[in-house]
Amino acid sequence: MLYHAFDMQKSWLAGASALATAGAQAMQHPANPLGYFGASPLFASALEVFAHAAAPRGKPAFDLYETVVDGETVRVSEAVEARKPFGQLKHFKHKGTPKGAGAAPKLLIVAPMSGHYATLLRGTVERMLPGHDVWITDWRDARNVPLQAGKFDLDDYIDYLIAWLEHIGPGAHVLAVCQPSVPCYAAAAVMAASKHACRPRTLTMMGGPIDTRKAPTAVNQHATTRPYAWFQENVIATVPAWYPGAGRRVYPGFLQLAGFMAMNLGNHMMSHWEMFKHLVDGDGESADKTKLFYDEYRSVCDMTAEFYLQTVDAVFQRHLLPRGAFEHRGKAVDPNAIADIGLLAIEGERDDISGIGQTKAALTLAKSLPAAKKKYLMAKGVGHYGIFNGRKWREEIAPVVEEWIRSNG
Repeated sequence: MLYHAFDMQKSWLAGASALATAGAQAMQHPANPLGYFGASPLFASALEVFAHAAAPRGKPAFDLYETVVDGETVRVSEAVEARKPFGQLKHFKHKGTPKGAGAAPKLLIVAPMSGHYATLLRGTVERMLPGHDVWITDWRDARNVPLQAGKFDLDDYIDYLIAWLEHIGPGAHVLAVCQPSVPCYAAAAVMAASKHACRPRTLTMMGGPIDTRKAPTAVNQHATTRPYAWFQENVIATVPAWYPGAGRRVYPGFLQLAGFMAMNLGNHMMSHWEMFKHLVDGDGESADKTKLFYDEYRSVCDMTAEFYLQTVDAVFQRHLLPRGAFEHRGKAVDPNAIADIGLLAIEGERDDISGIGQTKAALTLAKSLPAAKKKYLMAKGVGHYGIFNGRKWREEIAPVVEEWIRSNG
């Protein structure tokens, strides 16, 4: 019933959004004399803000068509290199190579499966494109995966990562953003234990919940103050009959979004108030920046119930990885097997999702790895999303990642 109620509300809001858009356009039309007097600009701006907030959203596009390498603009093409039921491997190709360099390092960016699409990392991909051969995991909305495709849990996630690294070939580097830090770390350990030829040369983990016992945030407390059964009963829904994945049990993206919005409700309200003021002042450029952010932020997808519940249990409640009890396909995952994979842990000083020390714990767990193969970066004044997007990512964090990749090439 939860999913049905949401879809009904979404349909109502879509109609209201269309009406509000029409009203705003009518008020702002140059031929409408009333648009220049009284409170019309205020009403038009208010309608535009509401219309944008209520509009339905689908899966965004990366829209990365070119990049600049050593001052030269080169064309970028996007291709799907491998497909699986719950995700695909995308490759961003271009012919530019930095001067004085050999072949561009192969970089697999692992997007979080946490309610948002991989396009949330558009800024991450864009920044790494000039100097790297970039690939990204493009996870599929679980509500669109037919039941016949089977399940998808943490074991499957790790299998996908290993298979995609095999597809990319030896010598790749991995960049895990937030949630995938745990399965990426496990995949690296599994591949290292078998001396797999395609194990990554480096693994960079950014704001990842490796050990959520350290500096627990509101997200961690939410997961630990309720029993496992509460999550089964209160946040899992069944996909309605009109979707391809009808009957699949999922953690809906709209619930994830509601939780994140509630955590910083005041900030989101202020952002929309600023957007309204920009529109009233005729500053469309500033308003568009806020719109672009929320276009991406509100584009959400579902996760399979088994993946979400297993993550809550293994990562946030029982802390299996830092306790040495994490398993893949019934076999223990041993961080000590990581002996030659360079590990870089990056944390944001103001991260309110993954607390300080949670990602750094990955370095301590890999006891067999030489100190020279470990690196830690505390990004000053950076919140969770600032780790992988925005000015500080581009100017302060990305150069550290690039240097780490080069030094371990």
